[in-house]
Amino acid sequence: MRIITANTNGIRSAQRKGFFEWLVLQNADVVCIQETKAQISQLDETFCPAPYHCFYHDAEKKGYSGVALYCKTKPDEVIYGLDIEDIDREGRFIEARFGNLSVISLYLPSGSSGEERQNFKFSVLTRFKTYLDEISKNGRDTIICGDWNIAHKEIDLKNWRGNQKNSGFLPEERAWLDNVFSDDKWFDAFRVVNQEAEQYTWWSNRGEAWAKNVGWRIDYQIISASLQHKVKAVSIYKNERFSDHAPLIIDYEY
Repeated sequence: MRIITANTNGIRSAQRKGFFEWLVLQNADVVCIQETKAQISQLDETFCPAPYHCFYHDAEKKGYSGVALYCKTKPDEVIYGLDIEDIDREGRFIEARFGNLSVISLYLPSGSSGEERQNFKFSVLTRFKTYLDEISKNGRDTIICGDWNIAHKEIDLKNWRGNQKNSGFLPEERAWLDNVFSDDKWFDAFRVVNQEAEQYTWWSNRGEAWAKNVGWRIDYQIISASLQHKVKAVSIYKNERFSDHAPLIIDYEY
């Protein structure tokens, strides 16, 4: 089973850069997209390529946030949102269920624009940890894909020393991820098989971050403990640039 997650920073922008031509060649079973920055009414059939069943959860604000799932097999059920009003109106969560398997496209907020948004981010993290604790008990195989907007460890970004006071690498954010992984109920699928440095998924558009590989690893596939030994191969696709993020591809024995 192949799962791809990609923050497109605007699905229409990514389409113009060749994202869908690339995607249809990947033979993915499920594709998780974040930051669609579009309303479903603005998108034509190009944005639901064969052979996928496509599901979008838009933000109320036009041109902002939004997540989507493309599923080769029609899901038994699709869940839109977390049933938490202030999070759901920003279009940050969508889940597809296939038997005992859940695949989620998640876009956790950034706090880089200022104190108000950072406080909102902390609020979302607190409530999402409660959600993670609850679903860890439900016995489902779960893959939570997306832009978590946190680099976990020093190995996960190039300039870690200079970013310790910046959103995305704050001690509180990193401690939150430590807590997520602390009781072996959840695992970072990429790090299950790849412990190498300079494995980044996001690069600032400023300066020459992309050219110099000054990046951050903030896109994840976080898996339930039941899938820890099912990770077969991981890769980050960087041969083409569809957005400021790179697609994360993981193959599972499932």
